[in-house]
Amino acid sequence: MAKRKLSHQQRRRIAGHKERLRQGDTVAAEDDALGTHCEGLVVTRYGKQADVLALPLAPGAQPVRCHIRANLGDLVTGDRVIWRPGEPTGVVESVLPRNTLMSRPDTQGQLRPVVANVDQIAVVFAPEPAPHQNLIDRYLVAIEQLGIEPLLIFNKMELDPTGQLADLLGLYRRLGYTLLSVSAKQGLGLDALAAALRDRVTVLVGQSGAGKSSLINRIHPEAEAATGELSLVAKGRHTTTAARFYVLSEGGCLIDSPGIREFGLIHLDREQIAAGFVEFRPWLGTCRFRDCRHRDEPGCSIVEAFEAGKISAERLASYHHIIADMG
Repeated sequence: MAKRKLSHQQRRRIAGHKERLRQGDTVAAEDDALGTHCEGLVVTRYGKQADVLALPLAPGAQPVRCHIRANLGDLVTGDRVIWRPGEPTGVVESVLPRNTLMSRPDTQGQLRPVVANVDQIAVVFAPEPAPHQNLIDRYLVAIEQLGIEPLLIFNKMELDPTGQLADLLGLYRRLGYTLLSVSAKQGLGLDALAAALRDRVTVLVGQSGAGKSSLINRIHPEAEAATGELSLVAKGRHTTTAARFYVLSEGGCLIDSPGIREFGLIHLDREQIAAGFVEFRPWLGTCRFRDCRHRDEPGCSIVEAFEAGKISAERLASYHHIIADMG
């Protein structure tokens, strides 16, 4: 009898089975050389590998390059994991539950995780380049929807000696946001900033040129060298993110990542965006019409609050601008 020919799919399955058996032998051999299980923190992801810091964190500690078990899915900076150290590489065995997760839409509009377990998002802006209130508001809406605490950092304060931006700063302070005025160049306000970052995992976002890198170098002087080293690593073929994770000497951690410096609102609907404006919340859901756009509809509670001085003209216009951009 002629030998039955295997289909392409059958040959692929057999090859896959053999590969799994081979990998199983390899993993078993590797396991014998690994240390005991411990808890760690992912600081950077490189394809199928990640750099992991042992917990509890200690300033100056060096991350260990680890293989990631194939069944773990996406790991991101900030993930807490169970891992086993090894020489030259360890292995990430499992991922612990996330407290928070920052995502951003990819080129297809699908949300992809970027950073996990963040306590605070700091929006950095400055007199130069001129701050755009609508951009700040977009960040705040996104942060409010994530359920993460926002922090506003007004950098380069020395460039506003006459207080021309006092109205803008006062607006956010009246809304209850924590706002710090600092100068990375002159070293002003850094003690208050260090206190705001202490014992928290903070992500920096903000307009390009606002001085995020200068602030990091002031707060964490070792960052300049670390950034240079990571830039070299980032040229590798398997690099998927250039997130930088800094353990601060005075306590807390700082994350700077090009992937999250700007994140859009396309995944939010109109009601979620309105809820991101904190001063709108007492009146949301009380308009006469359920689909109220808060413009000139009769019985609009938001417009009535604006007319009563409870909502500023700038913030209401900012809301309408965001909604208009959504199409």
